[in-house]
Amino acid sequence: MSEILEAFMELIPAIDLLDGKAVRLRKGRYEDVTVYTEHPPALAREWSTRVRRLHVVDLEGARAGAPVQRALIREIVGAFGPGVQVGGGVRSVDAAAEYLELGADRVVLGTAAIRDPELVARLAQAYPNRVIVAVDARGGKVATHGWLETSEREAVDVVRELAALPLAAVLYTDIERDGTEVGPNVDATARLARETGVPVIASGGVGTLDHLRVLAALGGGVVAAIVGRAVHERRFTIEQALEAIRNA
Repeated sequence: MSEILEAFMELIPAIDLLDGKAVRLRKGRYEDVTVYTEHPPALAREWSTRVRRLHVVDLEGARAGAPVQRALIREIVGAFGPGVQVGGGVRSVDAAAEYLELGADRVVLGTAAIRDPELVARLAQAYPNRVIVAVDARGGKVATHGWLETSEREAVDVVRELAALPLAAVLYTDIERDGTEVGPNVDATARLARETGVPVIASGGVGTLDHLRVLAALGGGVVAAIVGRAVHERRFTIEQALEAIRNA
């Protein structure tokens, strides 16, 4: 990608993996799943010439608490090349190291941010700017264990406690909007960036080009937006999305 795109909010398409297929859940519900392709590496290869980063989630790993679809993720990394960030079941040093050894550029930790903040600190120090903390919220409260449980912690409080670490970013998802295309939680995303000083990747609910324009207009604190269902279902193309971001 051209270096000029560094000045703009980044677009990161997502591939969520379940039973070896690329899928999307609606509002985080494993029983409400749409299958998009049975060949995720081919999709990764197609996108590799159009975007710098790819977001991959092992949904089975998130539910199990440890990486499950290792072989498939290795294939996806090989197909896409540099720039893959992987999450789902990263709750130990070994799990994070395994994904990085597979060739992933970044690892995404979710449940660990609540259950084991010391692990987050250890990994961030060991792999500076290669760790993303996924803060997935339902009603403002952080959810854990593949979105199956909800804690009593406020998202902004969790991120404040991690702000001094050399994280790559925080990935913020409003679960009630994820997979719905109704629009991201702009206010909560902006607040997280503003009050913590940590770069924020917006996720959940992007369904139109206007949604991307609103996020891009928030400024430097929101560094990227993840798109899933809208791209899989061709609401807009990646090229249209990049153009919308550039012109926001």
